[in-house]
Amino acid sequence: MARKIFAGILIALSAIFLVLSLVGIGAIWFYKEPLTSEATHRLKEIDSQLAQAETTLQSSEKELQRALRIVDAAQAALEKLTQQSTSAKGLFDSIKSTLDDKLLPDLKTTRQRIDAARTTLLNLQSILASVGRFVPGMDLKAPDKILTDLIASTRSLDGEIANVETLATQASTFVSDTSFLLGGDLSETRSSLQSFLASIQDYEKKVAGWRKQDQYLLAAAPKWIDQASIILTIFLLWFALSQFGLLLHGRNIQAGGDPLMAFRREKRRNPLLKNERDLELEE
Repeated sequence: MARKIFAGILIALSAIFLVLSLVGIGAIWFYKEPLTSEATHRLKEIDSQLAQAETTLQSSEKELQRALRIVDAAQAALEKLTQQSTSAKGLFDSIKSTLDDKLLPDLKTTRQRIDAARTTLLNLQSILASVGRFVPGMDLKAPDKILTDLIASTRSLDGEIANVETLATQASTFVSDTSFLLGGDLSETRSSLQSFLASIQDYEKKVAGWRKQDQYLLAAAPKWIDQASIILTIFLLWFALSQFGLLLHGRNIQAGGDPLMAFRREKRRNPLLKNERDLELEE
C-alpha cells in the first residue's frame, strides 16, 4: 500500500513539474520578442531624453560663456571708467543728495502750502457766496470769478509740482544706480557665473557617460535576452527530462518494479561490496 501511495505521489509531482517545464519553455520563447522590443524601446526613449538634456546643457554652457565674456568686457570697461570717474561719482552723489535732501522736501512743502492756499480760497469763495445770499443787491460775480480762476490755478500748479516731484524721484533713482555702477565691482558676479558653468560642465560629462552606458545596454540587451532564453531553455529541458525519468520510475514502482535493482546487481558483480546484510537480502 505504501509503495502505491509513494508511486502515485511521485508520478503526480513529476507529471506536474514536467508540464510546468514545457510551459516554461514555451513562455520563454513566447515572451522573448516582446521583452526585447520593450527593453529596446525603453532604452531608446532614455537615450532620447539624455540627448535632449545634453543639448540643453551644451546650449546653457554657450550662453554662460557668452555671459562671462560680457561680464569680463563690462568689468574692463568699468575699471577704465572708474579711473576717470572719481569726480563724476562724487558729482552724482552730490546731485542725489541735493535731490533727496533739498528739492524733494521743498516740493512737498510747496505742495502743502498750495493745498493750504487752495483751501483758503475755497473758504473765501464760500464766504462770498454767503454774503451774496444775505445781500441780494451786491454784485459779487467779479470776485467770485477771480477766486474760481485762482482755485483752478492752484490745482493746475499742484499737478505740475506733482509731476516735477515724480521726475525728481526718478532722477534720484537713476543717479543712485549710475553712482553704484561707477563704483561697482563685477567680480562676485563673475565668480558665481564661473561656479555655475563648472557645475553645468560636470553634469554634462555625467550625462555623456550615462548616454554611453545606455547605448551599451541598447546594443547588449537583445544578446543578453537571447542568451538567457537559451540557458533557461536548456535548464528546463534538462529538468523536464529528469521529471520524465521520475515519471518512469514512478510507473515502474507502481507496476511492482524495484528501482534499486541496478545497484544490487552492481554489488553482486563486486564481491568486495558484499557483507552479511547483503547476503541476507540476496537470499
